[in-house]
This record gives sequence, structure tokens and C-alpha cells, in this order.
Amino acid sequence: MDRPAWEVMVSTALVGTARRPYRGELLGDAAVEVVRWRAGQVALGPRDGERAEAEERAAVPWRAAERLGRILGGEHGRVLGEWLAVAAASGRRVPPHVLPDLLERGRRDRSIRAWLGVLAGRRGRWLAARNPAWAFLLDEPTGESWEYGSPADRRAHLRAVRAADPAAARALLEGTWERETPEDRAEFAEALGVGLSMADEPFLERALDDRRREVRQSAANLLAGLPDSRLAGRMARRAAACLVVSGGRVEVRPPRGCDAAMERDGVRAKPPRGIGERAWWLQQVVARAPLRMWAEPRVMLGLRISDWDAEVKAGWVRAAVLQREAGWARAMFAHDPIADLLGVLPPEEQQELAAEFVKNQDMDSQLIMVLGGVERPWGAALAAAVLDKIAMIAATQPWNLGELARLAGERVDPALHPLAERSGAAEVAEVLRFRAEMVGELGRECA
Repeated sequence: MDRPAWEVMVSTALVGTARRPYRGELLGDAAVEVVRWRAGQVALGPRDGERAEAEERAAVPWRAAERLGRILGGEHGRVLGEWLAVAAASGRRVPPHVLPDLLERGRRDRSIRAWLGVLAGRRGRWLAARNPAWAFLLDEPTGESWEYGSPADRRAHLRAVRAADPAAARALLEGTWERETPEDRAEFAEALGVGLSMADEPFLERALDDRRREVRQSAANLLAGLPDSRLAGRMARRAAACLVVSGGRVEVRPPRGCDAAMERDGVRAKPPRGIGERAWWLQQVVARAPLRMWAEPRVMLGLRISDWDAEVKAGWVRAAVLQREAGWARAMFAHDPIADLLGVLPPEEQQELAAEFVKNQDMDSQLIMVLGGVERPWGAALAAAVLDKIAMIAATQPWNLGELARLAGERVDPALHPLAERSGAAEVAEVLRFRAEMVGELGRECA
């Protein structure tokens, strides 16, 4: 039998069985055959009885698996990440018959890979070991331990320990730090952002001497979030020399050079294209100086800043994000609504500010960017503001509606689909109903 005919036969068998509760072995073997033919010239190894190990995790319910197949086939494809996140959080795996399509999607879309290590199960890893195009799966977390897991497993384990016991996570990392690869040290350092405290300061101060630039940058960013850290003190002295407040104005004196001590503290010497060296150094110094050294944010924003206004305020925005300073984030958002500032605020306040912004803002890219910075799911107040905006735009600028409607469909709490139906936003309501059914099938509430 030639190759196309066999692939059609097996694929047809899979489609038929996907419509009813599946039998693991039958579909598992069929999926392997599909993989063999889809791989083309890729050798997948011998067929003489070779099988993946038995699965440890139960598969998702068959209705959920059927919906996943529809999503992969193009039906509301933008909710794929949510389906995968909810399914992975449930501790289950996908059935074998969807593995070829799911792994192929992961090959093209890096954003979904983090969930596939768990969801693909042992059979998925078995397939990935035999098809180089899917080998990315072998680098994703599977739930193994710190001692024996892959780098991705160890990162996931460290984050989990850090969330439960910050001191234990730091001790775990200190015990292996010198033996870790530079790439892993950079990833591990970022994990300390959860539960950050002055107890982490000595370890992070030592990390400023790491050979890897990404490690030094991560350590400097975290230390900037600790106003009592030694780095924050050094940056405060530099910032005081750069900004002199007097008589209702701020005189700005940007750094004239970037020495080794500044670079150790995370100041990058080479600026991005389009910005001058002194402006770049100034932004970074202001961003890592403790905000408590200045007057209240509304006072500082009311001062006249000579010559370097944009650079100073960009530094304050970055400082508010690094230091998780809610007062500065609120004031800076009122002055210049930048999406990153919303992440500093509690979810309820994010939605309140975003709802007011939606009511007063014309339909433009900034509106989309601000809404993109609001945590999901969106509650009733923000949903109502967005749906009202959609109704207004539909009546006046229907060609300008696409991205806002798509964002609403993906981020509004799916339980609010009746609200979308009453507002007349049929496209949004359809996606919300689809998501509500999807979450119900997976047996978990939308997170």
C-alpha cells in the first residue's frame, strides 16, 4: 500500500474514533503510524514491538479531547493556550490521537510548549525522541524532581518550592549554584522574584559578579526591588547626582560615563538603537534608584524637568515596575497609561482603571495594549465597558473592531456570555460560550 493511501486510512480511523470514548492502545498505535508517515524521511526506529511506557496520568475526558481537536482544526484557535493551561493544571494528559497535531503545532508555536511536557505524557516524549522536529518537547517540564529532572523540570520545581517556602528555595539553589550551567543560573535567578525579601540580598549581591550578563541583570533587577539593599543605596547616590530638585524644577545631569561599578550594578553600557548613551545610562540609574528617595509621585510629576523629561519619567515607570510600588504605578498610569504599570496593582484595581480608560479612550493601539496588560478573567465592570465600546465602534467604525472583539472573547470571564448576548456582541458571546463549555468539560474553573 502506498504512503498517501495508508495515511488517509489511519487519519480517517482517528477522526472516527475521536467522536466517541477512545481506547488508549488502539489510538496509540494508530497515532504512531500517522507520525511515521508525517515524518517523511525521518527515521522513527524499528516497529518490532517497540512501545512507549504505560502512562501515569489519566487522559482528559473525551468531550474535552474532541473540543481540542476542533480547536487545532481552526475553530476558535486563539483559545488553544487556555485549553492547554487548564488541562495541564488538572494534572491530566491528552489522548494519543491528538498528539501528532498538537506536537506539530508546538513545533511552530513556542508559546504553548510549556504545557506540552505534562500534557503529551510518556507517549508524547517517546514520539519526540524519534522525530527531531518534535525534540523541543524533551526540554519542557514533566513533573520530575530537582535532583533528576531536566532543566525545565528543575526550573518548575524551584518555582513551586519558592512559592511555598522562599528560604527553602534559596537554600536549594545555593547548594547547587556553582555547578549549574550559565544558562540555568540565569533562569534560576529570575525565580527568586517570588517572595523576594532582604534575606535574599546576600545571595543576589554575590550574583552581581557572575560571568553571565543575564544573571547579573536578573540579580540587579531583583535587588532594585529591595530599597534597603546595598545596590539600591549605590543607585540612590548615583541618582542624587543626576537629579537635583530645587525651586519647583528638576535639574538633570546625566552620567558622563558608564564605569565597571555601574555595569556590575546592572547598567548596560551600550544603548539600543535610536537612544543616546547618556540618556540610556540616565534611564537605568533612575530605574534602579529607590523611589522613596523622591517626594510623592504627584509632586515629582508636577515639577518642571529640564531637557531630559522623557528619560527621567521612563526611569520612574521602570522603577515602579521593578519595585512593585503601587502609589507610583497609579500616578504614572494617570500621567501616561502604560500597560506594564497595571501589573503592579491588584487585579481588581487593574480592572477599575482599565474600565475608566476604555470609556474615555478612542479606539487605537494604546487601548489594545492597556487591555492586554490586565489580568484575566475580566469581571463584569470591565466586560461591560469593553462591550459598550464594541457596540459603539460597530455602529461607527465596524472595520476597526476586530482586535478588540477578539481580545474580549479571549479574556472576559466566560460565565459572562449572557452579558455579551444582551449587548448584541454576537461574535464575542459565541467565543465566551465556547470557552465556558470548554472549561466545564475539563472539570475546572477558569483561572
